[in-house]
Amino acid sequence: MRVTPISPERLVELLAGRIHELADDDRRLRVAFDGAAATRPGELADALVEPLRLLGRPVRRVSADDFLRPASVRFEYGKQDADAFHDLWLDQGALLREVLDPLEPGGDGRVLPTFWDRTADRATRARYVELPPRGVLLLDGPLLLGRWLPFELAVHLDQSAAALARRTPEAEHWTLPAFERYRAETEPGALADLTVRVEDPRHPALVERD
Repeated sequence: MRVTPISPERLVELLAGRIHELADDDRRLRVAFDGAAATRPGELADALVEPLRLLGRPVRRVSADDFLRPASVRFEYGKQDADAFHDLWLDQGALLREVLDPLEPGGDGRVLPTFWDRTADRATRARYVELPPRGVLLLDGPLLLGRWLPFELAVHLDQSAAALARRTPEAEHWTLPAFERYRAETEPGALADLTVRVEDPRHPALVERD
């Protein structure tokens, strides 16, 4: 395994080029940025919006944090249950139905940008939006891989347990066992198309397997 430092700017450039080259037809592309909040997957996804548009790719941003299950399900075993966070929080059925499946070949391209307001604990009542042909969906969130969610490209943002604990707010340390379980059971680095080491998100590094 080789770990090669790369600047954040060069990483965005590399990813934009790789996404753009995935398909030269009218297919819509679904790209996942998988990582704990401390790895800042949303910031990386956001940084790719304008470069992809400059390449002629319409873009829609969606966050898995807007596709959670109701509080009654998430907190069934308490508000700080790491296994529930790992297994129950994400409403992957809604994510498939409202976002990923409509972008399959032959799909109508109509996606729901948000589904559930976790603060108000109710549906967001968002309007559907269309992702045109050749468009790119950029989805960020934790614990996305190993769930049979269809992506044309999956980027995993990797962080050691020590760095994750250091960069996670103390009030959220109860989630750390979920990420350890994810690392051990799912091995997201092996499932992802590209892994980026982000011990410090300001200084990423590409992880290349031999």
